[in-house]
Amino acid sequence: FDRGWVPEMERMLRRPIKLVVASPADITRYTVEFFNLARSVKHAQKNGSTGGVNQFEQLVELGRSGKALDANDAGVVQVVDWLWQYAFDQRASDIHLEPRRDMGVIRFRIDGVLHTVYQVPGSVMGAMTSRVKLLGRMDVVEKRRPQDGRIKTRRPTGDEVELRLATMPTAFGEKLVMRIFDPDVVVRDMPALGFPQHEAREWQRLTHQPNGVILVTGPTGSGKTTTLYSTLKRLATEEVNVCTVEDPIEMVEPAFNQMQVQPTIDLSFAEGLRALMRQDPDIIMVGEIRDRETADMAVQAALTGHLVLSTLHTNDAPSSITRLLELGVPSYLASATLLGVLAQRLVRTLCPHCKQPDDAFDQEAFRAAVAPWKPQSEVRPYRPVGCVECRNTGYLGRVGLYELLSCSEALRALLVRSPELAPLRAQAIKDGMRPLRL
Repeated sequence: FDRGWVPEMERMLRRPIKLVVASPADITRYTVEFFNLARSVKHAQKNGSTGGVNQFEQLVELGRSGKALDANDAGVVQVVDWLWQYAFDQRASDIHLEPRRDMGVIRFRIDGVLHTVYQVPGSVMGAMTSRVKLLGRMDVVEKRRPQDGRIKTRRPTGDEVELRLATMPTAFGEKLVMRIFDPDVVVRDMPALGFPQHEAREWQRLTHQPNGVILVTGPTGSGKTTTLYSTLKRLATEEVNVCTVEDPIEMVEPAFNQMQVQPTIDLSFAEGLRALMRQDPDIIMVGEIRDRETADMAVQAALTGHLVLSTLHTNDAPSSITRLLELGVPSYLASATLLGVLAQRLVRTLCPHCKQPDDAFDQEAFRAAVAPWKPQSEVRPYRPVGCVECRNTGYLGRVGLYELLSCSEALRALLVRSPELAPLRAQAIKDGMRPLRL
């Protein structure tokens, strides 16, 4: 390297210079983040300040006045455009715009964990929120009540990306969360979702049955929507009519006939399911079974020759059976219609760029824990380290863990005779279910 310019530059800047090596991609990324973005934020802040309407904790500063920032201000537009592009590049699933007393915090949820990525002045944060609300066809003036919206945009590559918006009034202004729905992420094939071979074969067998009820269970953010959409995408051939009723429609898919729940006009899951039954469906997906009426309609649809897929919020697969009974479904009907239950979780995977072998891993304890499933190969453990590619977390991406319960004849008989959770779980494990917890 030519270092002759360093002394002269240090004299001009009156600061020491440290030479480092960086890739062209990193230079471009940080040039945008630290120079172009900072310039846009500074430009937006200089053009005005947003008022603190309905901010309970706003400080009134005497002697200061200025025009309010406009949502269409060039600086604000550039900041919002950068925000989306950076979120797409970082594989974020959610964007949080959180107002504070003196500033606004931008956070991304990456691989299930929130990361603070930038802080902007409070005036710019308010203008950013207004800009996003404007694009999402929301009421920009109304800041006192929560609102929902939707934006469809494109990546520079041309791929469409959908964002679901939700606002909430807080002490310092409106908080805005944008959930990102990328079709390349939401709709995948089974191996890409992390299905082991045994579970993948059994799931394919269950979903190709002509009628019955199949449930997917797990907490919010565990990948239930991705599993259902990927399954329906595979089943939606020209020979079948696939209909869904959702709240809200997570991802618009041309291969499905999708209906959204509308509580304001009394269009509930049960009413939507009742309407779908008159549409000559082959496969029905219900966003969630929340009450007895929806559960009864799902069972009736299965009894009349339809394949019904839906979700429940329980901790594991056997608990979904008892949850159906708690909702009021008779045990004999649950036994006759339920095909299987898939419980799932999402776990972070180690970054392939920096992971290191873990010599402290207890192989004997692991073999003892997985002995009932007779693993065919030795496990080579690794530990997280952290690098630029994974934001120094040691993790990059997520994969699903699955617990698949198939309703065998023995389990159906037990369900009618003694529908208790412990016997049902024991029978499911005996039938080959691999539990989430060892």
